[in-house]
Amino acid sequence: MFATIEKVVSDLKKGKLILVVDDEDRENEGDFVCAGSLVDKEKINFMLKQGRGLICAPIAKEIASRFNLELMTKPKDPFQTGFTVSVDAKEGTTTGISASDRVKTIKVLCDERKNADDLNKPGHLFPLLAKEGGVLQRAGHTEATIDLLKIAKMKQVGVICEVIKSNGEMARLVDLKKIARRHKLTLVTVADIIKYRLKKESFVEKVSEAKLPTEFGEFKVIAFKDKIQNGEYLALVKGNIKKAKEVLVRVHSGCITGDVFHSLRCDCRKQLESALKQISESKAGLVLYIPQHEGRGIGISNKIKAYKLQEKGLDTVEANKALGFSADLREYGIGAQVLKELGVKKIKLLTNNPKKIVALRGYGIEIVKQIPIIIKCNKYNKKYLETKRTKLGHLL
Repeated sequence: MFATIEKVVSDLKKGKLILVVDDEDRENEGDFVCAGSLVDKEKINFMLKQGRGLICAPIAKEIASRFNLELMTKPKDPFQTGFTVSVDAKEGTTTGISASDRVKTIKVLCDERKNADDLNKPGHLFPLLAKEGGVLQRAGHTEATIDLLKIAKMKQVGVICEVIKSNGEMARLVDLKKIARRHKLTLVTVADIIKYRLKKESFVEKVSEAKLPTEFGEFKVIAFKDKIQNGEYLALVKGNIKKAKEVLVRVHSGCITGDVFHSLRCDCRKQLESALKQISESKAGLVLYIPQHEGRGIGISNKIKAYKLQEKGLDTVEANKALGFSADLREYGIGAQVLKELGVKKIKLLTNNPKKIVALRGYGIEIVKQIPIIIKCNKYNKKYLETKRTKLGHLL
């Protein structure tokens, strides 16, 4: 049902409308989207009749700068939507609200010869300032629109409109699929745009490396930083991984309570120690350590809150959801880029988590074998491990 990014970009270049849906854990809404440079009054009318939401114009930072468009107010909504002051084209419009007037205003934003003197403020069109970094910085419809236009090499001015059902309720994914079929529109998710960018672009840079003697043997430790979130990644490398046909790899989520304080609530430290031992005994291998995966992505403070809820009877998944999070927020795209930067092509993956295999393969890492890490449970982590097996699909 979902289109490839290549198909979506092709439709945008042809002036067609597309549908973009964000994550169910975010707004879980869909927007009609088209390129501002190719919009016409028929598309605006379609959005008004079939979308029923607010028609806005996502713009890149350089467009906002050229027209002196500043944020209307500091965003206080949970999704940090970048509304600027509303605008109308100064010439060739009447009230500014008609479909043709809004098209003229959008065309002004697309015209490199125009500037702030060509707009009236406030007006009837609502520009939205996209975050630099796009969907990798903010997974919203605004950034998705600008990212798609950049991929298409088109002017970075879009037109979007939320899709509302005839009963006044927001259209969700099941509704959006029907709308896409009815009007023969391509449907794409923000998640697919994120994945596409992580596969096509590089966002990691090597910071430094040094020798690291450990009780499991000597490793080379290499520090990486991602350019989007400034997250830090550590690779503990054994042997010549570039020349090895298959590299033994453990992608380890940071766990301060387990790895540092030897908590018995989880099996993290035992898995890390087992991985280090196996890799030290191999010809070539590495541990990729990801600190920002703490608590399956919710962070150390929220993880402690989750522990408190588990003391009241909730399991690890229920506790995360009670705090407003998904069961697992971890993303592996940047981690996959670190592996590629290290020259790793084929890996034998030390993991009990089949979703990790799917995720890494989705970013182009070839996994030739999964090697489970068998850890004996204790009375403190027995329920935790059972939940990972029954609710998260871990092979335990």
